Amino acid sequence: MVLTSCVSVQEKTRDAACLLPLSPALSLPSQTLDLNLLRIQCRGRRQRQRQQPAQPREPRSLKMHQPACWIVFSVTTALLFIPGVPVRSGDATFPKAMDNVTVRQGESATLRCTIDDRVTRVAWLNRSTILYAGNDKWSIDPRVIILVNTPTQYSIMIQNVDVYDEGPYTCSVQTDNHPKTSRVHLIVQVPPQIMNISSDVTVNEGSSVTLLCLAIGRPEPTVTWRHLSVKGQGFVSEDEYLEISDIKRDQSGEYECSALNDVAAPDVRKVKITVNYPPYISKAKNTGVSVGQKGILSCEASAVPMAEFQWFKEDTRLATGLDGMRIENKGHMSTLTFFNVSEKDYGNYTCVATNKLGITNASITLYGPGAVIDGVNSASRALACLWLSGTLFAHFFIKF
Repeated sequence: MVLTSCVSVQEKTRDAACLLPLSPALSLPSQTLDLNLLRIQCRGRRQRQRQQPAQPREPRSLKMHQPACWIVFSVTTALLFIPGVPVRSGDATFPKAMDNVTVRQGESATLRCTIDDRVTRVAWLNRSTILYAGNDKWSIDPRVIILVNTPTQYSIMIQNVDVYDEGPYTCSVQTDNHPKTSRVHLIVQVPPQIMNISSDVTVNEGSSVTLLCLAIGRPEPTVTWRHLSVKGQGFVSEDEYLEISDIKRDQSGEYECSALNDVAAPDVRKVKITVNYPPYISKAKNTGVSVGQKGILSCEASAVPMAEFQWFKEDTRLATGLDGMRIENKGHMSTLTFFNVSEKDYGNYTCVATNKLGITNASITLYGPGAVIDGVNSASRALACLWLSGTLFAHFFIKF
């Protein structure tokens, strides 16, 4: 009874397969392709039966065919209906697909399958979707085209490959009435691309700064931060986040984010950090000049934002045009020019540099030939500086 049931079930399965339509609009799993091939085979068998005269059917031999039927049918059924199990039988050398295929995004991928003259039906599948069955295109994707369909090779091409094309592809054939499959995995590489990066930032000295640089790619890119300073390119961090605590003025400048994964040239973007700090006078030198000559006092101050300069003589603020003087501010430098020095011009002058973060000053002396600068009464000078500093600070706080 078991063997007889085996025969009847196998015949019903084969007849049912022959009755189902083979439509390119269907998207079938790879095991179902074998049923489609079986339907095609059944159609040919029926056509041959119509051409041959009908012959009386002989009773089946339960001794030989039924045990073989049971084994073949059981194995085929298990392979067809157990998900994830590739269908293979007979000689394992055909079909033979190539090794894993690796291409860059946007390039074309060629999938080849080596076959022999025993193969009667061929097809390429992507997961559960039939791409090509013989020369018939089932896929609606215009990027998929057939390249070669000969007795020795069956290959297709996927143009302009994207990341969603990555995955397993199956070459399925019918050989000596036995279905066989071979698989190849398509790997899509994507060049690195920085998708999100911090904007330029301005902070006060002593603050904390965090920069972000997010990049995508396949394989996942390595993100590196470097500081591009006047001293050269310095390594900072190998991470998407760059954190700087208690930032100093010499840490200002451009920071370069680089994303690299060896697929293509690295993607590079830059972020500028501006560090605000109060002014400090870096250059202020006493000047000696004879009466009637031109004399220049200079004062140089570093500050971010750039400092504003003022000149004082004792408690008097100086201005351009006063007693033949001219004040000129250019960047970090301020100059006080005397076009015709007189005796009354000699003495101590104060250069004051201010910005929104602070104030600083320096004393500069204009003296004549033979003057002894070091002999000036130090107590008087200290008292004058103390008085001037109070005046300057009051002026600064009123202004800001």
